[in-house]
Amino acid sequence: MSRIPLPEEDQLDDAQRRVYDDIKAGRRGAVLDLFMMLLHSPELADRAQRLGVFLRYETSLPTRLSELAVLTTAKHWSSSYEWHFHEKEALAGGLAAHIIAAVRSGNAPDFANADEAAVYAYTRETLTNKHASDETYNSALALFGNAGMVELTCLIGYYCMIALTLNEHGVPLPEGAEPALPPPGS
Repeated sequence: MSRIPLPEEDQLDDAQRRVYDDIKAGRRGAVLDLFMMLLHSPELADRAQRLGVFLRYETSLPTRLSELAVLTTAKHWSSSYEWHFHEKEALAGGLAAHIIAAVRSGNAPDFANADEAAVYAYTRETLTNKHASDETYNSALALFGNAGMVELTCLIGYYCMIALTLNEHGVPLPEGAEPALPPPGS
């Protein structure tokens, strides 16, 4: 249950309506409840959604790697909402189902691809230890280069912000969806 009520579409003010319309007309094609929650601060919602478009669709990282980082972040924060939307994207982007299942269960996946192993290790260490080891960092850097590492790091940070927004404000899963992860704090 939401701690703050989601704004109603028919009650949006001009600033909220502008951002709402931009999101709906963009790549997402819809305004998810996450963005409805962010619309309490239209300028924040606008900047967050624009950064999200870049990090989700326009970085140098292939979708399967970006989505692996997102799912690893969602698992870290127990964000079932984030998981709900990104599991489908990960599968569509080519991430193997057994890797997704391992991340969901909290087990280290068995990777066939070095780039997936590097993203997972970097994301997990960054979230768990608040810092990646030099070995982990340099392994990922060798694969993704300077731009890729900056993008990956910011992708992780962005989805931490999203998970916190979802968890702390109690943004509900879509109707009929079952949580894939235990509730935060359990």
